[in-house]
Amino acid sequence: MLRLIGLSKSYKAGDKALSDVSLDVPKSQIVGLIGPSGAGKSTLIRCINRLVEPTEGEIRLGEVDLVKLGTAELRQARRRIGMIFQEYALVERLTVMENVLSGRLGYVPFWRSWMRCYPPQDIRRAYELLDRVGLMEHADKRADALSGGQRQRGGIARVLAQEPELLRVDEPTASPDPNTSRQIMRLLTEICAERGLPAIVNIHDVPLAQQFMQRIVGLRAGRVVFDGAPDALTESALTAIYGAQDWHAMRQGDEEQADAEADTARRLAEVPA
Repeated sequence: MLRLIGLSKSYKAGDKALSDVSLDVPKSQIVGLIGPSGAGKSTLIRCINRLVEPTEGEIRLGEVDLVKLGTAELRQARRRIGMIFQEYALVERLTVMENVLSGRLGYVPFWRSWMRCYPPQDIRRAYELLDRVGLMEHADKRADALSGGQRQRGGIARVLAQEPELLRVDEPTASPDPNTSRQIMRLLTEICAERGLPAIVNIHDVPLAQQFMQRIVGLRAGRVVFDGAPDALTESALTAIYGAQDWHAMRQGDEEQADAEADTARRLAEVPA
């Protein structure tokens, strides 16, 4: 379980990115973080493994308060926390398999990583993960030969090779292809259920969050203003999160996108077989 207790982050200029955030994320639960730009979503995700140092509060993973760890202990603890990035974080000149094996860097001696000489059990595990995310046939391709959705799957496999106890996910649905976005979210939810992994997902697509997240947390100006089930995310709750003007503009954009997708589907249906 991840537990945030009174988490706050202030910068020297006096700006407060997070203010007294308290959350419990139990095993297997997927939490979607939503909110306008500058609400503190990315700061919260980065505070969890102290890429951003919190000003106050506790960050507990299991029984360990990550805030109190020294440098060496924190390095060990970070192996337990996986991060799936919006931009995939793959090394383009390496093969897909080599990228997945890089998830083991925290567990192998430097010489093994330098020589790319990983233990046999790590290699077997990497193949299993590639098969799980649907990339087995691409194992020997360079990462830059993959599509955006395939790169996202490669990033997921790399993080799973790390054997994390918690996933942090930053904008996994940034792909302009709605179908790919849904496939990635479905894969993430299945993997979290299979492995009992809790996950915090920074997501901008509210309808997609409502479809796949088990719980929604809305941030505004660094504070939690909503915490509940997706079906409790009413228009008044969304207005509290985004503000009336921002929410109405976002809803209009979603409606226009839905109309465009429906129009594309109709056009495809009219094409002779």
